[in-house]
Amino acid sequence: MSEMSNDLNRQKSLSRQARVVSVVIAGTMIVWMLAQFIGGQLGLPTHYVFLFDLFALAGFSWALVVTWQIWRKRRDAE
Repeated sequence: MSEMSNDLNRQKSLSRQARVVSVVIAGTMIVWMLAQFIGGQLGLPTHYVFLFDLFALAGFSWALVVTWQIWRKRRDAE
């Protein structure tokens, strides 16, 4: 019974992490698109717009690493 409970807790934890990753991906994409649009409308210099690109890359990179970790944990649990 305890092993089953641990497996269920692990699955819930991985599902929670996957939801966080999905929110980060969606949020990063929305914020990045808004920043590009607003930057174009306001005529911001390109180095500010480039900073938004770097922040988006950081968010997507973090999501990729965490997704890879979730995949590894699920694969190792089988």
